[in-house]
Amino acid sequence: MDRCCTMKQATRRLRDIVSFVENGHSVELTRRGKPVAVLISVEEYQSLHAPAKQDFWSALQEFRSRREDETDDCAELLSGVRDTSPGRKVSW
Repeated sequence: MDRCCTMKQATRRLRDIVSFVENGHSVELTRRGKPVAVLISVEEYQSLHAPAKQDFWSALQEFRSRREDETDDCAELLSGVRDTSPGRKVSW
């Protein structure tokens, strides 16, 4: 957590907190010393709620069943199957 503040502080400084969160940080809100909520950016929220990727076997079965129709474009069939995020760093 980048920052922690009470609910009372949050109500007084909401504009500043939203700006802080928009810049990629997170803020934990507390009430009587206990955490009650976390504010995160929309991008982080969307990445947490992204649909789960298919495993290879399910994707292959779907590909084979759709290929029988011969109506779908191959690129369209494979879209969303491959993880396009950059891989880990490797040093040689």
